[in-house]
Parts: sequence; C-alpha cells; structure tokens
Amino acid sequence: MGNKIIEQIKQLTAKNHNEVVANRRWLHQNPELSFEEIYTSEFIQGKLKELGIEFTTGIVKTGVVGFVKGRNPEKKTIALRADMDALPILEENNIPYKSQNEGVMHACGHDVHSASLLGVAAVVSQLTNEFEGTVKLIFQPGEEKLPGGASLMIKEGVLDNPRPQSILGQHVFPDLPAGKVGFRPGMYMASCDELYLTVKAKGGHAALPHKFTDTVLIACEIISSLQQIVSRKARPDIPSVLSFGKINSTGGATNIIPDEVKIEGTFRTMNEEWRAEAHETMVALAEGIAKSMGGTCDFEVRKGYPFLKNDETITNAAMEAAIQFLGKENVVELDLRMTGEDFSYYTQTIPGCFYRLGTGSSSGLHTSKFNIDESSLELGVGLMSWITINMLNEQ
Repeated sequence: MGNKIIEQIKQLTAKNHNEVVANRRWLHQNPELSFEEIYTSEFIQGKLKELGIEFTTGIVKTGVVGFVKGRNPEKKTIALRADMDALPILEENNIPYKSQNEGVMHACGHDVHSASLLGVAAVVSQLTNEFEGTVKLIFQPGEEKLPGGASLMIKEGVLDNPRPQSILGQHVFPDLPAGKVGFRPGMYMASCDELYLTVKAKGGHAALPHKFTDTVLIACEIISSLQQIVSRKARPDIPSVLSFGKINSTGGATNIIPDEVKIEGTFRTMNEEWRAEAHETMVALAEGIAKSMGGTCDFEVRKGYPFLKNDETITNAAMEAAIQFLGKENVVELDLRMTGEDFSYYTQTIPGCFYRLGTGSSSGLHTSKFNIDESSLELGVGLMSWITINMLNEQ
C-alpha cells in the first residue's frame, strides 16, 4: 500500500512541478514584510479556491488555514505549517523573478515554504481516498518578527477546531544539496532573546576626560564583561550564545563623548531555567558596571522564541517515511543550531517535527543573494505529502 501511494505522490508532484515553481516565483517577486502579507495571503487564497479546498482567513489578519479531508475526517488531524513573510533586505540576484518590492526580499525561503505547501495541498486533495483524517494547512504570517506569528495564531485558536495530533514544518537549508533532507529528534534550535542597552552619563569634550563620564568606555566594559556570563557562568552541557551586533552613540564624534551609547545584541540558549538566570545576571552586571563608572544603564530584555524541541516519536516516524521516499543515503541527521524559529511555539504546545529541505545555495539564509535549486521544490512537495499521509494512516 505504501509503495503504491509513494508512486502516486511522485507522479503528481512531477506533473505539478511547473505550477509549484511558478507559484514560488510569483511569491519571490512580490515579497511582503512580517504582518503585512496582504497580497501574499490573497494569492494563497486564490490558489486554494482553484483547488476547491475549504479554508478560513483573517487569523492574525493575513493568516490562512485550509482543510483537506480524507475518509473519516474526524479520526485524526495533522497540521502543516508554512510561513509567508519576507525580510527587509535589498535583493542582489540577477534573476527574472527578482523582488519587485525594493528593499524587501524572500531571503529566508518563505516563498519556498508557501509554494511547497500549496503543492502539498494539490497532491493530498487528489488522494483523499488514500488516507483517513484531516490535513490542516497553516499559512502563517510574521515568523521573522517578535512576538512571532506562530504565538499569535495559537492565541487566536489555530490549533483548535479540529485540534491536530501533531504538526510538521519544513524549512529550506542551503547547506544541504537539493535531493537531501535533514532531521533531528529532540532538541534542535535555541531560544532567542533581543537585548537593548542604553548607557547614559554626562558627556563632553574628548580632550577633557576629567570633566565628563566616558559612556563609550562604560559600554565597552559592559560588552566585555557580559561575555563572561556564557564563558564562566553557563553549564558546559547547555549551549549558549551571547553576541552584540550593534553599538551606536547619539551625538558622538572623534572629539565628543556622547551622553548616550546604545547597544543591541542577542542571547540564545536551550534551557529555560538558565535562560531566566542569565537575564537577571546580565541586567545586574550591566547596571552595576555603569554605576561603578559614574553612569547608568537601561537594560531591556525582549524575550523571544522558546527553544525548539522536536518530538522524538513524530520525528523518528518522519525520518523513516523520508527513507522510504528518498533512500537512506539522502536522509541526514542535523546538528544542533543556535538559530531560532517561531515554529517552536507549536512544538511547545503539541508534538511536532521541524525538518530541513536541502536546497543548495552559494549564499546563506538572510543574505541578499540567497536563492535555491528549484528542483528541490518537487522533493519538498512530495516528501511532506508522503509523511503526512503515512502518519494519518498509522494506527
């Protein structure tokens, strides 16, 4: 039975490949920022209508949720998620389907995710006699921006009526060539918090240091000292990263020490107790250093996405299905990553599996020249279709 369905899926994905590529290219040409995915949402709705698939709209404004019902639709539900938003990046690719929205680009592959899920919708809607249960298609806004579209969709009931038994998410991975996929049962991705510090004191003429408080020096001391929190405080078995990517002074110059210096950074880890402890330690340390040097430090921690932990049973089952579909040589186990993903909100609520689709690329995610080998779209559609149907048919 399984081999028969796999063959049907492969035939359908090959037949629909050009349509999936065309959809991906339209989405790539028309990127929209987080929580602004108006035309993207309308495009997806139009495609679902063409397929005759029932859907609802308006969840977190631009979100779309579709339903494909097999035999005994109430028996079991599996949710599939694709994010829709793009990044504020100016595209530098010289391609026919280059972004037409200057300064906005699908540099994280969400165009691939949405086009793939539309492709899955087309496949499973033609195979409703081959599975029991319901496939819930979640087209999600705002993955790239706090508080994360996933958290908002959950609050608005995306996991209700019907409630899925599990959820799958597929994400492009340029480090893997097209034709391969990657999985990791258990802990996979880190929590991610944004750090905003403002160092304040009375500045002045740089040539007269005895008449002012050096906010730049305070800022440097804070950054240097905060690094000790990871190197000296974190347990060695808890991966942690603390990085600062931006430092800016208001009114500073070669001969002017400013009244304010702003610092921005990120803290990532994989343990909630340590995460909370680190937040308190960072704030206390920064405030103490600033005070000891004659200034103050306003320290804001914007708590971001939680860690992403794949359900081991669901993920192992997905890996086995992938091996059946692709062959063992094309399924790899992924390393831990300190990057973050708001799919983690789903996995903290119901069992889930977030896996990676090899797309090949000479440029990494979130870069101005990121692109994919479009042959990977056929695999992305086919594999997700097979994993879904296989899980729905499990007893």
